[in-house]
Amino acid sequence: MSSTKQAARQGVSYADAGVDIAAGNALVEAIKPLARSTRRKGADSALGGFGGLFDLKACGFKDPVLVAANDGVGTKLRIAIETGRHRGVGIDLVAMSVNDLVVQGAEPLFFLDYYATGKLEVKAAAEVIAGIADGCRQAGCALIGGETAEMPGMYQGADYDLAGFAVGAAERKMLLPRKDVKPGDVILGLASSGPHSNGYSLVRKLVEMSGLSYGDKAPFDRRKTLAEALLAPTRIYVKPVLKAIKATGAIKALAHITGGGFIENIPRVLPKTAVAEIDLGQVPFTPVFRWLQEVGSVSEREMLRTFNCGIGMIAVVAAKDAKKVAASLRRSGEEVVSLGSIRKRKGAEEQVALAGSLSVT
Repeated sequence: MSSTKQAARQGVSYADAGVDIAAGNALVEAIKPLARSTRRKGADSALGGFGGLFDLKACGFKDPVLVAANDGVGTKLRIAIETGRHRGVGIDLVAMSVNDLVVQGAEPLFFLDYYATGKLEVKAAAEVIAGIADGCRQAGCALIGGETAEMPGMYQGADYDLAGFAVGAAERKMLLPRKDVKPGDVILGLASSGPHSNGYSLVRKLVEMSGLSYGDKAPFDRRKTLAEALLAPTRIYVKPVLKAIKATGAIKALAHITGGGFIENIPRVLPKTAVAEIDLGQVPFTPVFRWLQEVGSVSEREMLRTFNCGIGMIAVVAAKDAKKVAASLRRSGEEVVSLGSIRKRKGAEEQVALAGSLSVT
């Protein structure tokens, strides 16, 4: 008798189709302590219900506006999967959404994740979710739920994909950007931790061109392997930025520098009448970016529209407030540089004017 006919006589199970319910249950049990570690006012972080609960009133908002964001990690996951280094991408997942919330002046409140794979490997999934919990703690938000989907036939081998969903709130009168951004205002830049989670299809192409493997020493940082260096998690700016907003009351606008770089992200927070003048010589163009540029002879323009090139967040402030805002951010551990200023726009010119050139710090 064929194995197929025998299986049919015995009864086919979900496991026979490639879905392991026991593994899913084991993962839930493994991550419950991780979720509890992210508790904050408004959430008890208990898992197991059909939906996650959050008590907005418990947070003390008077006239709140909810702000929501979702994102993924992109093809940076490919490096994590190939090298078995999963924790950092969990932090990336949180960072990409919560950094988008804080630029609108919002405090991240809670986070949910979606983990999809062909075959659930509990150890790898738990490592990813440990990173998600770490990111939530860094951002001060609660991990209140999520979904793990085992979908054989949709993903091959150990492949998985991630999506994250964050909700925050801000007092209505504190929403950013403010309407008083004007010529003479100063643009401050907050240093990134590397490429963050953007441009990794190009990164992977350049690594292939270099002839190096991910286990080799990084040419730009001999203390780390190439995988370790390229998987540096996205910096989470939430707590330092919220602290600076509250302490100074002087931040007029913020932009998260993701895919598209300065050119595409800064105009999103400027009035149509304004231009941001950026001095590229002030950008902390760290060795990882120089190496990527040199390997593929990538043009400066292409670097600037693909990567953050060393700046993960910008803040617009009045000139008289620049020193106190920068001081507040530095006290929270941020590296801050003065990137340029705002001027009046002339006709239909681009809203970002780049001067000088990138140089290695």
